[in-house]
Amino acid sequence: MASLTIRKLDDAVKTYLRLRSAKNRRSVEEEVRVILRELIEGREEPLTPFAVPPAASSSAPTQQRTSAVPEASVTLIIGGGIAAYKSLDLIRRLKERRVEVRCVLTKAAQQFVTPLAVSALSHERVYTDLFDPQSEFDAGHIRLARDCDLIVVAPATADLLAKLANGHADDLASAILLATNRKVLLAPAMNPLMWNNAATRRNVAQLQRDGAVLIGPNSGEMAEAGEAGIGRMSEAIEIANAAERLLRPPVPRPLAGKRVLITAGPTHEPIDPVRYIANRSSGKQGFAIAAAAQAAGAEVILVSGPVDLDDPQGVTVKHVESARQMLEQVQAALPVDVAIFAAAVADWRVANEGEQKLKKTSAGMPPLQLVENPDILATIAKLADKRPPLVIGFAAETEHLIDNAKSKLARKGCDWIVANDVSPATGVMGGDRNTVHLISRKNGAKDGEFAVDSWPVMTKEQVAIELVAHVARTVTDKSREPAS
Repeated sequence: MASLTIRKLDDAVKTYLRLRSAKNRRSVEEEVRVILRELIEGREEPLTPFAVPPAASSSAPTQQRTSAVPEASVTLIIGGGIAAYKSLDLIRRLKERRVEVRCVLTKAAQQFVTPLAVSALSHERVYTDLFDPQSEFDAGHIRLARDCDLIVVAPATADLLAKLANGHADDLASAILLATNRKVLLAPAMNPLMWNNAATRRNVAQLQRDGAVLIGPNSGEMAEAGEAGIGRMSEAIEIANAAERLLRPPVPRPLAGKRVLITAGPTHEPIDPVRYIANRSSGKQGFAIAAAAQAAGAEVILVSGPVDLDDPQGVTVKHVESARQMLEQVQAALPVDVAIFAAAVADWRVANEGEQKLKKTSAGMPPLQLVENPDILATIAKLADKRPPLVIGFAAETEHLIDNAKSKLARKGCDWIVANDVSPATGVMGGDRNTVHLISRKNGAKDGEFAVDSWPVMTKEQVAIELVAHVARTVTDKSREPAS
């Protein structure tokens, strides 16, 4: 069967086919083939438009894929010019960067490169005709225009630039460019006189005002004998690099150059070689904050009690057991720009740790004399020397959350308190979600006046990202204040 023609489908089936084909990045015809194959193999799921089945198995002979999972997708429009041969290398360069490429060839482009060659390199069907019944069954030009992260036009001929600048849509390529809401990267290629023509210059200026991004053209020898100047299409690697910058813009690093100290997890205070006193802390929130601060560009020192978590990448981790060990490592890490104390430090330890396991006796339970552990947060917050400019504590409470957190903020001398309810019903201790309130002193307010910022339920990773964003804004604002 060379092609499929499907008629008289009801709206529910059409919706299902469009959703499924869009999810799996296939044309509707290709998706129908997969569905038929799955029916034969007895694997097809019920036709509900909101339960889109997973992508077909990689063993399907009609869908070859690269071994690396694509992280982005590009619609590549190949225009009609001698530079079209470079587009073949561009496909390879994009796929090396884990970019899925679907190609559109203009009628003129097919005079220079064949759909077969392009398909072999992209491992995808090639699109050439606006009025192709196989792809236009589901408005294929709209899908090609929007079911991607970026549109690249290479080579972008003078004709294509003129069509795009003036809103023409008389073929598949120009219809895609007019219907897209994605960023467009243009790689012009033409004779130097064409590039310098007043009409082309007007079109280029208009396209740049409309938001298109241009790369090139470069200067050099032309295909025509004796012709040289500006008009050569940029090399494939240059275009691929430009596409990657648009697809994966640099992540903002607002804490670059800053040093951040974080504590996490519980502490274990030994009773004897077997038993210890501890809090019910998994360390997940502190580890998430460390990862978020590192992603924001900070140099991060994480002092962690005993946890069952992998060390965050790019973070210096100091593993400790007791509160006294944690304080020692915290003091050794100073000076820092920001200190965030998320650890659930045990408030007490036994005065005299047993050298051997304590045994039950007929006299009953052996006496355990408790003494108070050092208060790490208050110790650092009240330093006269080396006090971090921003000190943040955590308040894990089971009742009167806001009142107790305000009291802790005033008592400890820190700048912010992140308060959370850790009652057993919340599942916060050891769980993956958190509901917090950020409490701080009001700007210019007297002692005892606080601002409370209550956040919605979030994952602990989302809480970390939000907290680090607040820290970055505060640190940046402070760095801009004039020296007194």
